[in-house]
Order: sequence, then structure tokens, then C-alpha cells
Amino acid sequence: LHLEGANGVGKTSLLRILCGLAPAAAGDMLWRGLPISDPSSDYRSQRLFMGHQLALKEELSALENLMCDAAISGRALTRDEALSALAEQGLAGREHLPLKVLSQGQKRRCALARLRPGQARLWLLDEPFVALDAAAVERLRLQLSRHVALGGAVLYTSHQPVVLDGEGRSYRLGA
Repeated sequence: LHLEGANGVGKTSLLRILCGLAPAAAGDMLWRGLPISDPSSDYRSQRLFMGHQLALKEELSALENLMCDAAISGRALTRDEALSALAEQGLAGREHLPLKVLSQGQKRRCALARLRPGQARLWLLDEPFVALDAAAVERLRLQLSRHVALGGAVLYTSHQPVVLDGEGRSYRLGA
């Protein structure tokens, strides 16, 4: 599902509500019939959120950032899997460089390396195509399409006219 709209209409706010990071003004957020805040719900383990802020440490390398993220989120990730994920994002040869020396697009691709098949069913992505070059946009588009084809779900915001394969939907917020 592609969510689009002008700046300030609530795209990011909606994603934060869907993640449980902000309260909804009304109603309940349910996942498989349970409120997302219910401790017996597997919602938190089944969703992955990537916001505007990349949640990366500038002093750490791309590899260290990816390994730390997996450890904090409680997701299994071997060093070889992390290196493979970074290589898939076009970061082979840059895995050990501190993030502070990478370009904005390379930092974004480091954050996108968190998107691995099978780790979470629902991906909530806020402007994932920002700062990416054409090759990286196409690589991400294919990755998101593959996730959906394998039974996953993606809700993403984007100002770019990027369409995933299959029967995705696009909704515009605001007037």
C-alpha cells in the first residue's frame, strides 16, 4: 500500500500510530484480532518500522549498526547474513567504514539492509526512497515487491512515483 500526500497531511503520524509509537485519537489497532498493545499479540515481532530518522550510530560501521539493530530488536542475525544484506544493498567494501564517512544514500541503504525476508510480515516504511540513486530505487522496489509476493505486507510513504509489482494500491491523504 502506497500512501502519498503533501508534507504535513499526516503520513508519518499515521505510521507512528500503526507502530504503536503514538496514540490514535479514536478506535483500536488490532493485529490478528488482538490489540497491538496486548502482551500476547505477536504484532511487535511481526512488524518492522523504518522512519525518517535512520536510527544509525555515525561512529559505528555499517556492519556494527546492522548487528546492533538485530541484537536490540531480538532478531537473529549472523555476521555472514549481515554482510550479505549489506552487499545486497550495494555496500560491499564499505561494511567496515564508520557511517559518518558514507553518503546519505549509503546510510539509507545501510538502514534498508534491515529489510530481510522472513524477519517481519509487515513493513512500515516512511519515505524509504529518499536519497537513493536510480539503481538503489529499483533494487528497493524489487525487494518490496518480493516481500509482498512471499506473503508479506508493505505500507510505505513516498513522494516518488514508485509502483511495486502486483496489485498494490496507492492512497492520497489531504486535499
